[in-house]
Order: sequence, then C-alpha cells, then structure tokens
Amino acid sequence: MLKTKFAGLAGLSLLGWLSAAQTHAQGLGNSPYSRLGLGDAYINTGGVRQMAMGGVGLAAPNGTNVNELNPALVYYTSRTTYEVAVTGQFKTISNRTNSQRDGSGTLGYLALAFPISKRWAAAAGLRPYTAVDYESTTSNSVAGDPNAQSINRFTGDGGLSEAYMAHAFRLAKGLTVGGTASYVFGTIDATSGTTVITSGDNSNAQSTVRLEHVRYSDFIFRAGAHYRSKLTDKLNYNLAAVYGFQSNLNGTYDVTQEQRTLTGAPIANTSIVLVSGQKGEARVPTLAQFGISLDNNRNWSTSLDLARQQWSRFQVPTLAGVTSAANVPLSDTYRVGLGGEWAPDPTNVDNYFKRVVYRAGISLAEVPYRPGGQRLYDRAVSWGFGFPIPGATPLDATTLSLAFTYGQRGNNNVTIDSPSGNVKENYIRMQVGVSLNNRWFIKRRIE
Repeated sequence: MLKTKFAGLAGLSLLGWLSAAQTHAQGLGNSPYSRLGLGDAYINTGGVRQMAMGGVGLAAPNGTNVNELNPALVYYTSRTTYEVAVTGQFKTISNRTNSQRDGSGTLGYLALAFPISKRWAAAAGLRPYTAVDYESTTSNSVAGDPNAQSINRFTGDGGLSEAYMAHAFRLAKGLTVGGTASYVFGTIDATSGTTVITSGDNSNAQSTVRLEHVRYSDFIFRAGAHYRSKLTDKLNYNLAAVYGFQSNLNGTYDVTQEQRTLTGAPIANTSIVLVSGQKGEARVPTLAQFGISLDNNRNWSTSLDLARQQWSRFQVPTLAGVTSAANVPLSDTYRVGLGGEWAPDPTNVDNYFKRVVYRAGISLAEVPYRPGGQRLYDRAVSWGFGFPIPGATPLDATTLSLAFTYGQRGNNNVTIDSPSGNVKENYIRMQVGVSLNNRWFIKRRIE
C-alpha cells in the first residue's frame, strides 16, 4: 500500500517537474510592465488558496493546503501534502490609441509538505519568481524627412523560477518560527530593434537589433514567525510576520547587435558582440510582510495582510556603457489584502455543498513604475472554492481548489513619459490546484 502511494507521488512529481522545465520561463501573456526590473514579480505570493482570498494568508494556518507564504505555517501540516496547480490568464491591454487582447497559461507551482515530528515540519517546491513576456511597437517621425518613420520594436521573454526548502518549528504554545532557503534561476531575453520606413520602396530596408541574454542564479532567504492564541472561548487570533532578505542574484550577460531584414531574418556577417560572459549582480530588495487573522477553529477565518518592498533599491548592472531598459528607476511599493474563507458545515455527510470551502478577497497594490511621478495601482477582487473529493478517510483526502481574480493594473492617463497614455491592463486570472493529503509512516498494530 505504502509503495503504491510512493509510486503515485513519484509519478506526479516527475510529471510536474518535467512540465516545469518546459514552462517555468513562460509568462501569462503580453505585459508591457514586465519590461521593467526582472519582470512581473511573484515574490512570495502564495498558492491557490491565498489567491482566492485576495492574496492573503500570512496568519491563516491550514492543514489541507500547503501554505508556504509564511514558512512558520508549514508547522500546521498534519499530513503529507502534495499540491500542484496550473494558471491561466486573459487580458486586455490598452492606451489612448491602441488596444489588444492576449492570454496564456502555464504551470502554477509544485509543493510538498510533511510533518517530521510534533514540533517540526518541512516543505519543498517549485514556483515562479518573476516572468518576462512583452512585445510592443512604437513609431516616430524622422528629423529632416517628413515622409519617413522610425519603427521601434521591443520584445522580451523568459523569467526566473524558485526552488525552495522551508522548515518550521514550534518554540512554545502557539508560537512557531520558520525559514525558507531558495535557489532562484532562469534566463531573460530582451530584443530592441529600429527600422526606418520611407514612402518609397522598402523591400531592402534593414533594422538594427540589439539582443540581451541574461542568465541568473543564486540563493535567497526568508524568515517567518506566527503566534496563535484565544481571544474568547470560540474565537482565535493569529499574528504573523515574514521578512525576505535583500539578495544579489549573480548574472551572466551576453549582448549582441545585428542587422535584420523587414521579415526579421538575420543578415549574414552583421552580428557584433558587445558583451560576452560579463558577470554582474541584480540587487533584489527586502520584502516585509505582516498579517493578522481571526478564526473559530472550525469553519471560517478572515485575514488582513500588509506588505512593503523597497524597489527603489533595485539595481541591475550597466552593460557596455548602455543602461539596460530593465534598469528604469523604480519606487517602493505597498500592498494590502483582505479576505477569508467559510465552509458551512465541514462534517456534514448529507449535503456535499456544505462541505465546500467558499473563499473571497480584495487587494490593492502599487506598481513600482511611476511615469511622470504618477502612482499606478493594481486593484483586484478574488474568489474561489475548495471542493473535497468524495471518499476521504482519516488517512487520505483530496481537494480540488479553484481561484479567480479580476483586476485592473495601471491607467490610460497621459504623462510626459507616456504621451499616448499609460498602459492599462484589465485581466482575469484563473488557477486550478489539486491537494493530495495522506498520513504516512503509520505503525500498524495487530490485535
């Protein structure tokens, strides 16, 4: 029996890791904001349960899902839990003059948590860290030639993934602490090209293209704490804090320049190596998160989370005397989320929908990029469900979780930096996750 469970888990893990190898660098559709910094950041954002509650959960212990948002909460893993999720997104991107629809899907994350002793539990997994996925085109007039236009095209893809190991320990009644050590790795490719188009024959027109290829890899660390106690006989409160330490990701940079035809085909013998194998570091700033939650230890909980990240201290090296587009000055960001979950009657055997967990939340976050000094926000509302799969026993249980988020990032306001208007993204994001819970290593007794 135990061998069968191990084989099943090994098969799921192998399938997940193989999928991750193919999808970890894929984003969720064209996002011009992913051109900045290291891309769209998913730094310590949690899993499908947290997404459905507005991205909160720092102080919300749970024994069904893997909660690595706060490493101290891994302690509440009562059974070996394996979790895998996929993520999809549809969005509309627009400014004052243009708009487009886009979307994509990718592996969300993999996680495995297990109790080790009465005071110690651990978790390991793979999740996205940042994602780069953008493509934009701009046109400008050419000085001295009113019939010519300069077409500028920018593309980027790739991203970073995080393979982590977390440990949690109970120090005293209600007090747990934890730490996460992660290996961050991945590549980011960015291309920028300029083509001059005239009113005449452009069949021989060429574009000058600059290609950046960066490989990142290094370790990052987080620490978390959680305290749980009674407010009344039927009400508990939870306090939590997580701190992500500043880290310098080692990078290897290659930059080339070449000529291409209008169709994008490289022209022979035009490639020039500007940088080859240059070493550098990308500074990722500290992240401070705080959470508070209330629950009745039975069928409901509500949480409030706050976060601050010092993106003003972000930095990537200057290459060959040219500052990378990723090194646009950024600003510190704040995020607030409020959410909760409710199961009408988790032990009801007659009505299945009374055992379903219903989740909802809202969130407001700043975007680190401020065109013309204007603050941009990401506003979102989330909801989701946790469906227990029939047939659960005290030793085995499976839960199917769904999470949905509808949000808006940015606006269309005109600024000095954005004469055609800022970029606004309206999106709906979906995540489907499966949690497998099993109690391992039980010593059988013969009576």
